Amino acid sequence: MKLVDSAIDTQISESRHRELAAGVLKQATQDLRRFHGATTAIERELYQDAYSWVMSDDCTWPFSFLNVCRLLNHAPDDLREELLGDLSLGTFGQLARHGSRALRRLSHSLTKRFANLQFPGERRSAPHSARVGSDTCFC
Repeated sequence: MKLVDSAIDTQISESRHRELAAGVLKQATQDLRRFHGATTAIERELYQDAYSWVMSDDCTWPFSFLNVCRLLNHAPDDLREELLGDLSLGTFGQLARHGSRALRRLSHSLTKRFANLQFPGERRSAPHSARVGSDTCFC
C-alpha cells in the first residue's frame, strides 16, 4: 500500500512542478511583453529580470529557464526565439502574428472537420470493403 501512496504522491508532485513551471514561464512572457520599451526604472528592471532568465543557460536552480523548458517539453532555443522574436514586432506585429497562428489552426481544424463532407449532387466512390458490381449508392 505504501508503494501505491508513494507513486500517487510522486505524480501529484510532478504535476505541481509542471504547473509551477508553466506559471513561471507565463509570468516571464507577460513581463517581456508588458515592459518591453518601459520608461520607469522598476518596469525596466522587471523586463531585464525576465530577459536575463530567458537567456540564462544556468540549470542549477530548479525553475531555471532550461529546467522549465525540460519540464514542459519545450526546446529552449525555439522558445527563446518565439518569446524574444515577438518583441521586435511591436504590439501590432505581435497581434498580427498571433492572429495568423490562430487562423492557421482554425483552417487546419475546419479542413479536418469537413474533409468527409459531401455536397449535394456529389458522388463518392465506394469504400474498399464494398463488393465489385454492387448496385449500392454511397451518396
